[in-house]
Amino acid sequence: QVQLVESGGGLVQAGGSLRLSCVASGGTFNLYVMGWFRQAPGKEREFVAAISRNDISTAYADSVKGRFTISRDKEKNTVYLQMNSLEPEDTGVYFCARRSNAYYSISRRIYEYTYWGQGTQVTVSS
Repeated sequence: QVQLVESGGGLVQAGGSLRLSCVASGGTFNLYVMGWFRQAPGKEREFVAAISRNDISTAYADSVKGRFTISRDKEKNTVYLQMNSLEPEDTGVYFCARRSNAYYSISRRIYEYTYWGQGTQVTVSS
């Protein structure tokens, strides 16, 4: 059974940094595409970042490129989202997600991710 548990959210001032963590269980961790998504109040959930099988490639939303970094620690079964130069527009609930098949490629599409965590709140004050 696949479980994803996020942590690391909180309240931070604009310009600050946070590192989100997502611990995964179920399956050989580094074989699956992992993604981060976020949902602001009153808005749809949107893609933030993703990392491919065996960490060959990464993808980022234009709005976070150059500020956020996704990475994976295979030994800890954990994927991270390092968020720097945070802006009030980054406020939202951040979700970790995993694709269902080890051979699927990296994706920005929400519906292509099968497993989701419960989310962690990030609030950036101005």
